[in-house]
Amino acid sequence: MTAPLKRSRRAIAIPLGMATATALAFLPNVSASAAEAEAPQQVAADATALSYVVNVSPGHAPSSTVTKAIAAAGGTIVTSYDQIGVIVVHSSNPDFAKTIRGVRGVQSAGNTRNAPLPAQSTTDVGTPKVLTAEEVAEVTNTQAVAGQDPLEPLQWDLPAIKADKAHEVTLGSSKVTVAVIDTGVDDTHPDIAPNFDRAASVNCVTGKPDTTDGAWRPSAAESPHGTHVAGEIAGAKNGVGITGVAPGVKVAGIKVATTAGYFYTESVVCGFVWAAEHGVDVTNNSYYTDPWYFNCKDDPDQKALVDAITRASQYAEKKGTVNVAAAGNESYDLAADSITDPVSPNDGTPSDRVIDPSKCYDIPTQLPGVVTVAATGAKGIKSSFSNYGQGVIDIAAPGGDSTAYQTPAPPATSGLILGPLPGGRWGYMAGTSMASPHVAGVAALIKSTHPHASAALVKALLYAEADATPCTDPYDINSDGKVDAVCEGTKNRNGFYGWGTADALDAVTK
Repeated sequence: MTAPLKRSRRAIAIPLGMATATALAFLPNVSASAAEAEAPQQVAADATALSYVVNVSPGHAPSSTVTKAIAAAGGTIVTSYDQIGVIVVHSSNPDFAKTIRGVRGVQSAGNTRNAPLPAQSTTDVGTPKVLTAEEVAEVTNTQAVAGQDPLEPLQWDLPAIKADKAHEVTLGSSKVTVAVIDTGVDDTHPDIAPNFDRAASVNCVTGKPDTTDGAWRPSAAESPHGTHVAGEIAGAKNGVGITGVAPGVKVAGIKVATTAGYFYTESVVCGFVWAAEHGVDVTNNSYYTDPWYFNCKDDPDQKALVDAITRASQYAEKKGTVNVAAAGNESYDLAADSITDPVSPNDGTPSDRVIDPSKCYDIPTQLPGVVTVAATGAKGIKSSFSNYGQGVIDIAAPGGDSTAYQTPAPPATSGLILGPLPGGRWGYMAGTSMASPHVAGVAALIKSTHPHASAALVKALLYAEADATPCTDPYDINSDGKVDAVCEGTKNRNGFYGWGTADALDAVTK
């Protein structure tokens, strides 16, 4: 996982053959640095303003008491999600949250960021590189067989979950939509255009839906992360490029990341609510919500963020949406008694803080009802970087790993995951960000097979149909004689693989 998108759950994006320097990012227990080159956020606001969420009783508009108190405290309401009782507010008053928490009818309130609008951040490196035209031509001319898209021979991840066999049964239903809540999706890419769902796509960066045509696309300065994820899920089987796990379903783009790469609470709330109300069957969430890697509920600001996104994700599930999320790329044991978080707040001044992951949550990864996905490599074992944890990980799927650790069988040449990049290109990435869309694709195949299944039933089938994968013990991914992680649990459910490895063939035959 080198240079993952600043807050997303992904890692490398490199062409055929992995560079030596990038391989270092796969060393166990080494976190990746933040990723794409950054540009100023597009939200124009007072240079001292922060964004807040104010949580009240759901089901009706905010009371006059609350709205008057917000104004009196120096706040301006950006939008209100009355269905879940979440109000998005901007204010330059440093005491806004503290003041509004004392108002009758307010259940929690907190600032969603530390840097004023627009957020400032450091410039990171790691711009993805693409397959060259020569590399594409070589694979296309010499390796693809009948029925395969040109670059499919390089996709070791499809047979790893039996997606290639599933495609012989069905490609999935065009009545099923998976929304990629992410950095934006390039719907003009030839692998994505045939399956793109315009009606379910939106820009939620400000916390308020922007339905301007194309607003869901990433700019040239922004990360290709969401485009890669979208292709992994539903890349069309159309004789071009790669093939997605569910190449017959629809995919939508819900853009929630700022140009600088931050995924803030108000944007994520907007994304879940939008998905809930626009017929989305599955959401993919390959990120953690900024600025806190772990949100501790004994902190009133962080508690408000957990409350708001919990409400939004559960609202979506009640509407029939299955929410799938990446587990993270720091080799953390999310079931440990304590974890040292060195990166929060990532838009302010981070410091090492020791947290209890049973009380401080990675959101949306650790929210109730969310399908939490760990990554595996080409050898079918936990990726060197993947977070894990007994009772936290629900399922596993290919996310890639260093080719030096897990080498794929020929004709594949890289242990990373191949997918589309904006501008009609293709490239490699790795991370739990790449594992999560594989599971989202399998969930979409289950929904295609069982169109009337509830979100709960789709999740139950997802787990029941997974291939039980026993603990890798000892887990010494770099063969240096030292154990890099300890897996706890049984063959049927454990901290590395949850209920097992996702199975696309069972999804379309059972």
